[in-house]
Amino acid sequence: MIRPFDIKDIKVLLDIYNYYVLNTIVTFDIKALSLEIFTEKVNYINAKYPFIVFEENGNILGYAYGSKWRPKPAYNHTVESTVYVKHGEHGKQIGSKLYAELLSLLKQENYHVVLGGLTLPNEASVKLHEKFGFKQVAHFKEVGKKFDKWLDVGFWQLNF
Repeated sequence: MIRPFDIKDIKVLLDIYNYYVLNTIVTFDIKALSLEIFTEKVNYINAKYPFIVFEENGNILGYAYGSKWRPKPAYNHTVESTVYVKHGEHGKQIGSKLYAELLSLLKQENYHVVLGGLTLPNEASVKLHEKFGFKQVAHFKEVGKKFDKWLDVGFWQLNF
């Protein structure tokens, strides 16, 4: 089931996130986040934007949220979307279910543009975004470095 984030979820969400930090290029964090830093980040996002989790049989298998795109007021109707699925739980449509619900919530809150920033290559994430009608609008070359490798970032955009 998909439900709103609860403060009790933080440790599980941190474990999901830190797997990606330590083992993949999908996030540009390089060191595992502490519980304190992650809690601060999550509470800030949750206070202002939709933040949801996917739970099955009492286990959280993924989460998604919207967040601020850029700080200037003219961007207030644009939001960035984020989704993480627990390692080992891919292929079960969890990301798609989370994204469908998140996009519905963002639309209800009258956002005009949703942006997804993806480290490239990332075929699964590209497919997920395009499944929901996102179109690629940018490709930045070698803007991040992780695991001693220069990485590209692409942005996909959906307008409501």
